[in-house]
Amino acid sequence: MADTAYDPNNIFGKILRGEIPAHKVYEDEHTLAFMDVMPQGEGHTLVIPKAPSRGLLDAQPETLAALMRSVQTVARAVKAAFDADGLTIFQFNEPAGGQTVFHLHMHIIPRREGVPLKRHEGGMADPEILAGHAARIRAALN
Repeated sequence: MADTAYDPNNIFGKILRGEIPAHKVYEDEHTLAFMDVMPQGEGHTLVIPKAPSRGLLDAQPETLAALMRSVQTVARAVKAAFDADGLTIFQFNEPAGGQTVFHLHMHIIPRREGVPLKRHEGGMADPEILAGHAARIRAALN
């Protein structure tokens, strides 16, 4: 069985501590949203709680409530910023569930009719493109 303890040295923990840069789009007291560096579509954004939670099952209810408020706020901005027909929102738990970073996070991906998602392992996106996408989402938040 996999180790299910929270490891504060995961990449999202490092982003929260400012040890690794991220293209941030939204932040409040409890959450942070930033661009996924391996996007499955234009505008693919992640929202994470600041509280240390490995996944959905170990998060405190208050953490989940704050996370979902931010997911809704950011999702509205992502949809508007990319003039999307809809959104796909993912959340994975543990390796068997598809989780690869063991800090609770939600994926928000704007969708257009007939355009399939790219593979998540498709490589790192151009940082300038991510910066532009982040700016579009921040503008839609205002």
